[in-house]
Amino acid sequence: MTRTTRLIGGAAAAALVSLSLSGCAQSADADPKKLTVSTFGFGADQFEKTVVKPFEKKTGIDVTVEAGANADRLTKLRVNKADPTVDVVMISDLFAAMGQKQGLFDKIDPKKVPNVSKIYDFAKSTDGYGPAYTYQLLGMLYRTDKFTKPPTLKDLWDAEHKGKVAVPDLSTSAGAPFLQATAATYGSGPKDTDTAFKKLSDLKPNVLKFFNRSTELVSLLDRGEVDMAPGLDLFAVDPAKAGKPIGWAPFDKGRYVAANTAQIVKGGKNKAGAEKFINYLLSADVQEKAAASFSDKPVNKDAKVPAAITKVSGKAASDPSAAGFTSPDLGYAVDHNDEWVDRFQREVSG
Repeated sequence: MTRTTRLIGGAAAAALVSLSLSGCAQSADADPKKLTVSTFGFGADQFEKTVVKPFEKKTGIDVTVEAGANADRLTKLRVNKADPTVDVVMISDLFAAMGQKQGLFDKIDPKKVPNVSKIYDFAKSTDGYGPAYTYQLLGMLYRTDKFTKPPTLKDLWDAEHKGKVAVPDLSTSAGAPFLQATAATYGSGPKDTDTAFKKLSDLKPNVLKFFNRSTELVSLLDRGEVDMAPGLDLFAVDPAKAGKPIGWAPFDKGRYVAANTAQIVKGGKNKAGAEKFINYLLSADVQEKAAASFSDKPVNKDAKVPAAITKVSGKAASDPSAAGFTSPDLGYAVDHNDEWVDRFQREVSG
């Protein structure tokens, strides 16, 4: 079996738009022995080794993996809506909600994906679309050698950290939840984004970088260029395991779960293979291996959480609801996304 990994970036998405408009896109014939999976760039190599290769061996299906950022990959799906080149997309919950609204995904048949019955309720789609297969927790990533106690969200504005803060762009999985967490902390609630934008505009003197890739954030922390950054607990696990002075702590307000979902692309060439892949991804054995290999917290109730993850995230690593974490209002975020992106660029990062 052969497999290639293709990186999807902004330039690639622009090229796809041009290709679509020129009418040059070609439709491939359906092949039950071929499957294309679109996933995140972070941890893509481990994902292929731990999940993809065993799936190929078990099913005889040859898998092509495409890796890239949420926004770029959603753009590709939208451009190719009439003739999809992807069968399964692994994408954050906010971008999944956008894709659902745009008619890009199929609902799943629980009979074809029986492992859905074995996952936690918070990981199930209330609308019948693809489930979450892992989740992260919004909080503060920070240099443990710079703080005597974990920093809070409000510490971002401390003049002591001028030029030593990184902030997630709205294109990242942490972007919209962080905006809502700021609204909950300084405003009347998570929907008070006017107050949040004002506070984030005031934060600019302290910001070294508005990051749009998790790998960029990890590098900034590792090199000590920033002291702290709002982000997801996942990205502190590997550095902590390696003995790096990087930790994570939850916010006081705005404790949000950011889930990664597995969606079946509507009109994909191999729907049956896509269903098999998602079912495989949700199995307890694969969930445990993914957690051990690249720190994806399991959603299967029978899967064990590695000690390295619990060390960073605490009890929320296995029971986020009990630790006060909830899902943000994704519908509200989707409805206001274009407005938020525009305001963020004009008032915050520009």
